Amino acid sequence: MILQELTAEEFELFTNQFPTHSLYQTKEYAFVMKKQKFEIMFLGLVQNQKIFAATLLLIDKNHNFKYAYAPRGFLLDYTNYELFELFTKEIKKYLGKRNIIAIKLNPYILKYTHIPFQRLTRKDAQYDLIFENFQKLGYRHLGYNHFFEAFKPRYEACVSLNIPISILFQNVKKEFRTKIRSAEEKGLKVYKGLKEDLGYLYLQTKKKYPRDLAYFQDCYQNFQGNHQVDFYYIKLDTATYLQSMTSRYHQQEEICNQINRKLISNQTKYNDKYLNLKIEADKKFNQYHKELIYATNLLKNHPNGIPLASALIIKNNKEAYLLMDGYDTKYKRLNAKHLLIWKLCEQYAQEGYETLNLGGITDLDLPNNPYKGLNDFKLGFHTYINEYMGDMELITNSTLYFMYRNSIGIRNILKH
Repeated sequence: MILQELTAEEFELFTNQFPTHSLYQTKEYAFVMKKQKFEIMFLGLVQNQKIFAATLLLIDKNHNFKYAYAPRGFLLDYTNYELFELFTKEIKKYLGKRNIIAIKLNPYILKYTHIPFQRLTRKDAQYDLIFENFQKLGYRHLGYNHFFEAFKPRYEACVSLNIPISILFQNVKKEFRTKIRSAEEKGLKVYKGLKEDLGYLYLQTKKKYPRDLAYFQDCYQNFQGNHQVDFYYIKLDTATYLQSMTSRYHQQEEICNQINRKLISNQTKYNDKYLNLKIEADKKFNQYHKELIYATNLLKNHPNGIPLASALIIKNNKEAYLLMDGYDTKYKRLNAKHLLIWKLCEQYAQEGYETLNLGGITDLDLPNNPYKGLNDFKLGFHTYINEYMGDMELITNSTLYFMYRNSIGIRNILKH
């Protein structure tokens, strides 16, 4: 067997035949990252024109040093030590000759599956063997990180979709179900967007995410060829919102009037009870009054509606992957993100997908976790958690790597 460069078409054919692969191990993702100024390379271990293992490489040049990344690792059977050993030997030699100092990978290898709603954790049966194989072959494990320090998220939250829609919704946290219903009543509507609408996503994420609008557009452009990409956004119909608030206001007004009439007429011996009801009813009435004013001003200032939340999804195998989502924090009270995630669950369940991957979260067991809000939000949709191996590094040119480590730090620049 020899290691050689593959064409994009050869790599795609092998990827599609491989039992399990990530969207980050596709030619489409490679072409997206090429626009982000990475050199791309497809390599395969070949014998008699048959490919036995392959990888996508993204090569970054930093101060004249070249460093390679293999998103979600190699496409090979890590339990086959002989194959893994040969691939490692050949890729180390191949990259070393081209002055690439090292390769970092975040293998698509499960360590644990956590099922919080069942208080259950299952360890992958092959994990220890695979980890041992990495160590034998000279890969350096960069640690079991708890947050987002790794090349790709070490923890991902996933929703199982292969159950009836009614049960899927019932599994959602009760508080979230209330927010979802409320959002729909207030006039929040889901739309399937086009490439031209991706500006919504950029505006909603630009303060927290390093990629620009062109990155989202490139993702959409490259993955749309095989109908692998969807973009959805939520828009508030401000006229419907005002109608809903007007109706609620008048309904609550009538409830308050009924309680007042009972108190005034002394028709009941339970005045203390009705006084308590009046206090609660008046409080709710004041809330609706404030929201009615808020809705009136929104319609006045935004007669054509307001985009509130958006999501870019890549469909790969039987999984719909939430590549990026965002929302307008000024309108957080309207719960657009809750509604959007639920509608994605509903849509992809109906289309026959097995999983909606909500993307990265952090270690659930950490005290004082600054990302607790993110974790709780994703857990609210009855998710299970995939915990992966984390980053591995293989030095491919020792001399240059030593010079590199003594001049600059390795950048962690690949996020999605």
